[in-house]
Amino acid sequence: MPMRVLVVDDDEVSRELMALLLEQEEYEVETADSGEAALALLQRRRGSPPGAVLADVQMPGVAGEELARQMRALCGSNTVLLAISASEAGEYVLREFDGFLRKPFTMEALATAIRGASVESADELKGAGALDEAVYRRWAAMMSPEKLRQLYSVCLDDAARRIAAMRQAAWDGDDAAYRREAHAIKGGCGMTGAAELQAIAASMEENGLSSTNNVALLDKFVICCERLRRILVARLGKTNSEGTTRKGTP
Repeated sequence: MPMRVLVVDDDEVSRELMALLLEQEEYEVETADSGEAALALLQRRRGSPPGAVLADVQMPGVAGEELARQMRALCGSNTVLLAISASEAGEYVLREFDGFLRKPFTMEALATAIRGASVESADELKGAGALDEAVYRRWAAMMSPEKLRQLYSVCLDDAARRIAAMRQAAWDGDDAAYRREAHAIKGGCGMTGAAELQAIAASMEENGLSSTNNVALLDKFVICCERLRRILVARLGKTNSEGTTRKGTP
C-alpha cells in the first residue's frame, strides 16, 4: 500500500509540482494551501494520519513551529513531519520537525529523509545511539528520576544557549568563540552520555568556521537535541505545572 503524504504549501505552483512528483513516485498525495486547511484535514482524518507531511515553514497564518506542534498532536509519533523551505530554516522551527528539506529537493532526498526519520521514530524509546547507555545507567543509579530529568534538562538547555552563541560567532566570523562554545558543549554532553550531540560538537570544534556546512551542522545539532529530549521524556516523563512527574509526549 503506498504511503500517504500531505503537502502543505500556500504557493499553488510549488504545491502542485510536489504533488505531481510524489504521485509519479507512487505516493498517495493530499494537499492543503495553508496550515489551517492542513489541520482541518488532519482533524477530519484523525485515526488515519498520513505517513509523512511536507510543510512549508514560511506561510501566513499557522505555520512553522506552531503548525508542527498542532500536527503532531493530531497525527501522533508515527507520522514524519518534514519542514520545507526555499531558504534556511531557523532552529526555532526545526526543533518541532523530524527533518528539513530545502527546495528544490529531489525525490531521492525526500525518500532518504522519510526513511531516516522513520528509523529515528521507531528507535526513540531505545535511544538509537543518541545516548550512551552505560553513562545513562551510571547517573540513573545515583539519583531519582526527577533529579536525572533535571540533569539532562540543564545539559540540553545549556547546549541550546551555546548553539545560539555559535550562530552569532559564525555571523561575526569569530572562529575562536565558535570553537570555545563547541568545546563546552562537547564536555557537557560527554559527561551526561549525550553521545550523538558530543560527536557533532567535537566535529564543530575541530573544523571551526573553516567548515563549509556550519549552518547545516548547527541545524542538525538542534534537531538531535529535540530528539534526545523526546527520548528522555519517554523514559522519565516530564514535570507538569503542579511539579509532579508524568509520562507522556513532550
